[in-house]
Amino acid sequence: MGTLTTGIVVAETTEAESEPLPHPEPAAFDLAAVLHALSDPMRLRIVVRLAAEGGEHTCNSFDLPIVKSTRTHHFKVLREAGLIRQRVVGTKRVTSLRGDDLESRFPGLLDAVLKGATPLI
Repeated sequence: MGTLTTGIVVAETTEAESEPLPHPEPAAFDLAAVLHALSDPMRLRIVVRLAAEGGEHTCNSFDLPIVKSTRTHHFKVLREAGLIRQRVVGTKRVTSLRGDDLESRFPGLLDAVLKGATPLI
């Protein structure tokens, strides 16, 4: 996949991708960082949608009542905590939920959060 540097994998890039994005390895997931990332209503909304719909989504496909710079910040917090994986495709970033990685590191956590967030779906 990429190179491991202090628990963060830098994804390899292809010609269509312009820059690698850092993603933590599941073993490096920090529970406090994951819970912090999920504590914000906008970030929780992103995770709920990714879990409900699956697949990959562009950042702009999320209907969030926030400006682009704030949206970018929220995606960065989610990515750095290990909740999402992003990759650059052309001029867009596509995002997917790292559900299997989260389940392997913190069994049952994502399911419990999603059950509690059901009114957001």
